[in-house]
Amino acid sequence: MTQVEESPGTPSARQRSPRGGWAGVAALALGTFTVVTSEMLPVGLLTPMGASLGVSEGVAGLTLTITGLVAAVSAPVLVPMLGRADRRTALCVLVAVLVIGNLGAAWAPDFGLMVAARVLVGIGMGGVWAVAAGLAVRLVPAKSAGPATSLVFSGIAVASVLGVPAGTYLGAAAGWRSAFLAAAGLGLVVLVAAAVLLPRLPAERAIPLGGVMGLIGDARVRTGLVVVGFVVTGHFAAYTYIRPVLEDVSGVGAGTVGTLLLVYGAAGVAGNFLAGAGAARSPRRTLLVISAVLAATVTALPWLGGSVALAAVLMAVWGLSYGGVSVSTQTWILIAAPDAREAASSLFVGVFNGAIALGALLGGLAADGIGTTAVMWVGGALAVGALVTTAAGRAPAPAAGA
Repeated sequence: MTQVEESPGTPSARQRSPRGGWAGVAALALGTFTVVTSEMLPVGLLTPMGASLGVSEGVAGLTLTITGLVAAVSAPVLVPMLGRADRRTALCVLVAVLVIGNLGAAWAPDFGLMVAARVLVGIGMGGVWAVAAGLAVRLVPAKSAGPATSLVFSGIAVASVLGVPAGTYLGAAAGWRSAFLAAAGLGLVVLVAAAVLLPRLPAERAIPLGGVMGLIGDARVRTGLVVVGFVVTGHFAAYTYIRPVLEDVSGVGAGTVGTLLLVYGAAGVAGNFLAGAGAARSPRRTLLVISAVLAATVTALPWLGGSVALAAVLMAVWGLSYGGVSVSTQTWILIAAPDAREAASSLFVGVFNGAIALGALLGGLAADGIGTTAVMWVGGALAVGALVTTAAGRAPAPAAGA
């Protein structure tokens, strides 16, 4: 493995430049928020997107599947391809790809061109997430590395729980294409912020693709990736189709769906920071709680969601639990591979997004083949799989001071 780390006597990038620090961490958090929001925008827009593009809701859900698959493949491949490239420059290029993809999605006159645009979104998303995940520790003093990394991950969690309702509201007010235009505009803000606020970030090391894939041989990393696969697939099998489920079960309209998603999102923000603190002490215990609550909540929604009030409570509990998934699972992976953060993160992003794609696909098959509420049973069963794997698999031990 070719090392390109700075020598011990060389000042770090943040010492040589006034840029970086918490402002740079905030730019990374805004970047992760933007890429994950861009990926998941179709969740709250399936009904109008499908009608406009002339496809069913199940087919429209493939726009999420395609993006997730591309991100799953691109993340582990892009990190070795970047080699010694400065990470600030790489981030700017990848965000530019994301912006072009969102502009293409906003313009797409048919489903084929929408797919092409979403491929670009997947490439940009997979690369940005994988690179940004390990950079926070290079921007702040060592004693602040944990909170800084959690802040970067919070961009992912907040996007997961707030990006969708924001897109739903905007789509209802100004049309679904406006949501993609807004995402493109936000991407431009991230591009400028990264260029201005980040210092030069030379690659820590060049890692071949074989080195990235070799991490799977570590039982702790492997267990964490399997847990990610179960819990994220289960969540997105259900959540991708939450709008038609709520419309069928609760009889609500687009405005109320947006409100329920906002309740879910607000709870999810709290869940992110609660889980972040818990995962630093015990990733296994935190994920056991998350998986159990997800399984119970998703399964209960078809039974109890007929009442809008109960649906709101269930959405809040769902958001509280899933809001902690990204920070808990990413913490598990980084603790398991402390000397290969970027490589481990690229695997994590690959599995995470592959799970998003698989979840959206399974949910679409269940929705079109059995009925919309069937997606909840699929999601609950997979959450149980995450619970069993977390309990039985090998977990990493947090380092002292984590």
